[in-house]
Amino acid sequence: MSKRISTVTITVNRPQVMNAYRSQTYGEVTDAILTAGWDPGVSAIVLTGAGGKAFGTGGDTNEKKSERKGGFGTIGVPVELLHAAIRDVPKPVIAKVRGYAIGGGNVLATICDLTIAAESAIFGQIGPTMGSVDPGYGTAFLARIVGEKKAREIWYLCRRYTAREAMALGLVNTVVADDQLDAEVDRWCAEIAQRSPTAIAIAKRSFNADSENIRGIASMGYQSLALYYQTAEAKEGGNARREKRPARFRDVMIENS
Repeated sequence: MSKRISTVTITVNRPQVMNAYRSQTYGEVTDAILTAGWDPGVSAIVLTGAGGKAFGTGGDTNEKKSERKGGFGTIGVPVELLHAAIRDVPKPVIAKVRGYAIGGGNVLATICDLTIAAESAIFGQIGPTMGSVDPGYGTAFLARIVGEKKAREIWYLCRRYTAREAMALGLVNTVVADDQLDAEVDRWCAEIAQRSPTAIAIAKRSFNADSENIRGIASMGYQSLALYYQTAEAKEGGNARREKRPARFRDVMIENS
């Protein structure tokens, strides 16, 4: 976490795995957002990924269950706590996206107050190809942003969307050349720093109040997801990935019905 003037930048530094989040990562980023978010000297928080190839690609599938510290979180990692932190702090959280924002990374870009993308940015979902889904902000809140039909398309088909396509959908605020991204984010943060922090906090609370019911949807959804992960169908996604073959979700579901 680095602090410059009134902006705090939080960088996930795991470029070797496309900035995938392990249990420790979720905890560290959550703590950093809460610390910066309640600091009266901070006006904006920027969330990004190191290396230039990825903003984030969701949970680290290479992390063993035994490495998850006490199974913290409904599904073993505290993803819902990170989502809550982004929404709950009274400061704007800005996603600065270079490269892939896929899976859980796409969800984070969705939840952040603002998303500023480089031309290289690629957005999309991957869960249903791997036996997973985000049954809360990643689905219900996404539908509020891009509309029901497009949100269903994003999840059902797991296609990839360019930064320009994502902006047309309303998922991204603006797109700039990769070498201009840092300066563009700095400009947005400088403007925010000139605004009333209390007015912005009230505005953020007001926006969130209208979609706060999604927190309950997410809580129920993650309980279901925890049960789903124990099924042969869900495990087929990981098995297929490790064996480098197409997943046979439907066959496995029928075999175990």
